Amino acid sequence: MSSSTVPATADPSVADDALAAQPVGYWSGAAHKAVVNRLRDAMAGIDVTQPQWWVLTQVSIGADPTRAAITAKLTDVAETPHDVPRAVDQLLHRGWVEPDEAQRLHLTDAGRAARDRIKELVTGLRAEIHEGISDEEYVVALKVMRRMISNIETAAG
Repeated sequence: MSSSTVPATADPSVADDALAAQPVGYWSGAAHKAVVNRLRDAMAGIDVTQPQWWVLTQVSIGADPTRAAITAKLTDVAETPHDVPRAVDQLLHRGWVEPDEAQRLHLTDAGRAARDRIKELVTGLRAEIHEGISDEEYVVALKVMRRMISNIETAAG
């Protein structure tokens, strides 16, 4: 926003030529809500939660991660500190992950099959959400948000 742009109240119907004055807090929140609701609704249709998906992914790509390691890695993306440990418990109960003697988690055959089904779903959802948006545009949008976060952290000291 240039120094001559006067901030405006959030207006979802504002014309493109007035977007520069719109508050990023509103728009980033609206995008978050729309994306997360779409993902969670679609995942509910196959009886899985977003935190369960995160855990399955971490177990499949990790170096035999423990519950504590997965929880620490995903704490910042979860809504509450209970979401990730709860998801681990649910996946253990379903038999999709199992611990070894050292309490490192591993996918079971059922867990690998579930991960593959969910990956297919989220890949399709990503395509739906990103329709008409190039990877380059997406990267620019994320870099802008990353810079805003950095600016806020710097200003806060």
